[in-house]
Amino acid sequence: MKLKALCIAVSLLAVPGVAAAQSPLDSVKKAAGNASKSAVEKRVNTKLTEEAKKNQCSFKTGTAELAPGCDAKLKKLANVLIDAKKQLVAAGVNSYKFEVSGHTDSTGDAAKNKALSEKRAETIVKELVSRGIPRGEITAVGYGSERLLVKPDNTEAKKAQNRRYELQVRL
Repeated sequence: MKLKALCIAVSLLAVPGVAAAQSPLDSVKKAAGNASKSAVEKRVNTKLTEEAKKNQCSFKTGTAELAPGCDAKLKKLANVLIDAKKQLVAAGVNSYKFEVSGHTDSTGDAAKNKALSEKRAETIVKELVSRGIPRGEITAVGYGSERLLVKPDNTEAKKAQNRRYELQVRL
């Protein structure tokens, strides 16, 4: 039995690359780390979604210009992102991007809505950057009316729910 183990050990050393392969313990550690990162990502995204819902800023109709009264909301959102960053770093996550996604209702031209939603998301990104979020850690994406929360959006209240931005972290 000892001779067989010795032969296996010697053969592993003789085959290039095999000796450097992960041990079962390394695989378990990696899986645990991935599960931990996934749990942190889920927890952070839940918080980001909640805070974005509570702190929606309005835009002037048909533009990416913020309506008055958003300063306090944007300050809260920046603080939430700073807290999220601390949680990610504490969990060992060093590669991530915050994503601000813009959305519209289904009224009007889809291509124009998509462009408008991207401009609005970029406006939010610029505001968050001005409040301390590093530009390299945040991106803007416009979805237009591709991801409606409420279907059909055939009333003003339903349309208002679909005109929004969301925050998420992407690992």
